[in-house]
Amino acid sequence: MADFADHIGPTQDVSETRSAARALKTALWRAVLSLGGTALAAILLAIAIEALARGSGRAGFEFFAGLHRPAWTTALILAVAMVAVDAALGRRHRSILLLAPPLLALAWVGSQKAVYLGDPLYPADFLYYRQIVELMPLLARDRPLTVVAMIVATLGGLTLLVWGWRLATRHCGRLGFGSRIARLAIALPVLAFFASIMDYRAFSWTRDRLDVIPRMWDQKENYASNGFVLAFALNLPMATVAAPSGYSTDAIDRIAAEGGMAPVAVGERPDIVIVMSESFWDPARLPGVTITPDPIPTARALRSGDVFSPEFGGMTANVEFEALTGFSNAFLPYGSIPYQQYVRTRIPSLATFFRDQGYATTALHPFQGWFWNRSVVYDAFGFERFLSEENLPPLEKRGPLASDAAMTEEIIRRADAEGKPVFIFAVSLQGHGPYEPDRYKDATHAVSAPDLTDRARESVLSFAEGAADADKGLARLVEWAKGRKRPTVIAFFGDHLPPLGEAYVQSGYMREPVASRRAPLAQMKAEHETPLVIWSNRSGRRSDVGTISPAFLPLELLEAAGMEHPYYTGFLRQVRDRFPVVDRHVLVDGAGEAQADWARAGAVDPLVRDFRLLQYDVMFGDRHAIGRFFPEGEASPDVALAR
Repeated sequence: MADFADHIGPTQDVSETRSAARALKTALWRAVLSLGGTALAAILLAIAIEALARGSGRAGFEFFAGLHRPAWTTALILAVAMVAVDAALGRRHRSILLLAPPLLALAWVGSQKAVYLGDPLYPADFLYYRQIVELMPLLARDRPLTVVAMIVATLGGLTLLVWGWRLATRHCGRLGFGSRIARLAIALPVLAFFASIMDYRAFSWTRDRLDVIPRMWDQKENYASNGFVLAFALNLPMATVAAPSGYSTDAIDRIAAEGGMAPVAVGERPDIVIVMSESFWDPARLPGVTITPDPIPTARALRSGDVFSPEFGGMTANVEFEALTGFSNAFLPYGSIPYQQYVRTRIPSLATFFRDQGYATTALHPFQGWFWNRSVVYDAFGFERFLSEENLPPLEKRGPLASDAAMTEEIIRRADAEGKPVFIFAVSLQGHGPYEPDRYKDATHAVSAPDLTDRARESVLSFAEGAADADKGLARLVEWAKGRKRPTVIAFFGDHLPPLGEAYVQSGYMREPVASRRAPLAQMKAEHETPLVIWSNRSGRRSDVGTISPAFLPLELLEAAGMEHPYYTGFLRQVRDRFPVVDRHVLVDGAGEAQADWARAGAVDPLVRDFRLLQYDVMFGDRHAIGRFFPEGEASPDVALAR
């Protein structure tokens, strides 16, 4: 028995060792297969994301052609994220069901934003998701098949998600506690490392080796080169604004001393009416397109100059921000929307200035008050009241939206009812795109355009009819002001070019359906200029304004009104005289010479540098400029919005 026991003992040890080895080998193969499956899923997901974001399956595959390192870095990040999520859930391959739907949806939304606005999807876009929902009826009329496809895709996706979740529960093995800890121990530090190198504001040796180069000055190229996932991640830090080099109390004191800022000087205090007309533009500029009769005769006759809009086809709030504050989007992170991200406290504006001078200050927009966060922003800008869809009387519609004629009559009624000077800032709605065919059943214009398809020609007709209504609104305001005893100044301008899409390309006006961000000056002006009218019932049309950025509208307006202000007619006048256009991608000097990519230049003009310092100080800094450039009353925090 002893001999047998001695014999069997070693045999059992060998058998157990072999079993353990086989078990280990099996576990390793399972791990390899599992991680291999995760890697394959990550690559396929990355290709699908790029295909959706770029609007082409071929483009998605081409992004991964060769050893394009940002593409494979994207796949690696997705794979590591899947490993971490699987570990958290305790089951293999479930992560794809949680990560794929939102990433694919974001990529598709990004492609649609590029179609309509010409810009990629930014993280800040989530701040105004309600705008997208509210505009869906308009988009549905313009592209009904796309909406149907969205509904079908959503229902199909939810069905596949439920089915896939059940399938994964049955067939995807559980992960042991040790395996989960090991996966998390590897995945989380890797993800944290990638997150750290995604801050474009700091240099990263690893990011450069991976060929992930932040191209924040040209977001189209940023998304094209780095891919949707990495470019989106690179844009996450844009919600914060770093202090410009040289910012200090002494710097603001120096600017005030050098500028010789004069005190506020107010004369007769005329009534002031500004109308920012949605997408107002001259459609007769389209080559080979003839529109009869002339849709904008009043604006053409009274034209003072042009506004060089920083936007195209949308982002009205960014133009509005410049026109009311005298600040510039050029000094803010690319893709940001100050109305959504940065206006959280009292900001000096034309409204605070006029209110401090005893004016009744009113903002008017015939849509809902939350749109572009206007209720909060107008309060911060010092408007006494904001008349929106919620508290305006029902306005007659023209097409699907409140008519320019009805809005104009409301402006007149409000101004005549006041017993003191008025400042009214109105943003129209009727001209908002898209411009679906037969938008106006009683159209009075005709469009001849041999080079345009029927759909493009009808789109131009719908826009031209709306532009004609806006022009009639301007004519009505001028007629009203001519009959008034009170001095009245009217400013009227378009916020950006309309989103006419293929009509631009087919007519040869533009190379792409959306405007260029970086191009020769002549092309930039063609794609960003909108008509500007500044008119007074005392002195008539203000002429020879030229092409200016919206930030210089406060200067032009106060000069037309015979008023002086330390910032709006003091400092801004200095900047306007040297650089009438201050855009993110181009500076245009008084001689009409362009300086492209000026923000990347080694030496920025001192006046532009000071412009940026003052804006940062008021919006984000210690507000040393309050009291020096803006009278204390203009920035008082205790002004409440009257609704």
